[in-house]
Amino acid sequence: MEQPPVNGWYPPEGLRPARLSVGIISAGRVGTALGYALERVGHVVVACSAISEASRSRAQRRLPDTSILPVPEVAQQAELLLLAVPDAELPGLVAGLAATAAVRPGTIVVHSSGANGIAVLAPLTDVGCIPLAIHPAMTFTGSDEDIERLPNACFGITAADEVGYAIGQSLVLEIGGEPLRVPEAARTQYHAALAHASNHLVTLVLDAVDVLRGALRGQELLGQELVGDAPGGLPERVVGPLARAALENALQRGQAALTGPVARGDAAAVAAHLKAISELNPQLAQSYRANSLRTAQRAHAPEDVFAVLSEASPETSQG
Repeated sequence: MEQPPVNGWYPPEGLRPARLSVGIISAGRVGTALGYALERVGHVVVACSAISEASRSRAQRRLPDTSILPVPEVAQQAELLLLAVPDAELPGLVAGLAATAAVRPGTIVVHSSGANGIAVLAPLTDVGCIPLAIHPAMTFTGSDEDIERLPNACFGITAADEVGYAIGQSLVLEIGGEPLRVPEAARTQYHAALAHASNHLVTLVLDAVDVLRGALRGQELLGQELVGDAPGGLPERVVGPLARAALENALQRGQAALTGPVARGDAAAVAAHLKAISELNPQLAQSYRANSLRTAQRAHAPEDVFAVLSEASPETSQG
């Protein structure tokens, strides 16, 4: 079947990846999800490394026919070697693989780090490997949703040349993702944007849930307490639809999605919010103040809103 074009680009004839023998170093959340996706389209994960009990269990569940082997043996068997280790471990792993000559020349070596391009793979490139950075722009929790979300995700690809980009883009298209070229020099900025959008969104939402839990604690309905400390309670049910709608509005409408007291220029409401949250938790008030200030800048809010946000209170100024 002919692959669809991406931004007008078609894979050159013959560069659609053949049925590859895949090795995965680190059977973590990302590695096993990508391995599952590659097997689903006809590649074979022949071996993976897994040290912790959690990793071994994950590998056995997601890749039941895959052998769990030491790192050098995984590398020796692979035509496509996926390095799915944490960012900080990647340079040491690459240096060790190159020093032991465990990876055969001509092997496609892919890492899934968002912060790194292909420079980190230089020791393996020097011995004849094809370097690729293929990063799924997706959050991974270890649940089955990880696999379900991959086909709709974008993947940031960095390669050494057009042949590398062709291989990377073809692999991503095969598993149903959308390939995105990320220049080597832009990888850190690319990664920072994704961390800001995902990690900080989680913090913001959970902070809002904590404030709402504090506001509703002790309330009862038909003799049952409405608010507990476990996730999935009433505060989450209140915040969830609102947060999802706000996210969709932001993605679809941009700046026009801004609503609320800061965007309206209601300085009195903002001041009241800060006071109420400070009484509950001064650290949450600091977060509210910082986010409100950035919202005021985006919304070109009146000066009195900025004045309220710049007033340091004893509660919010403490470290």
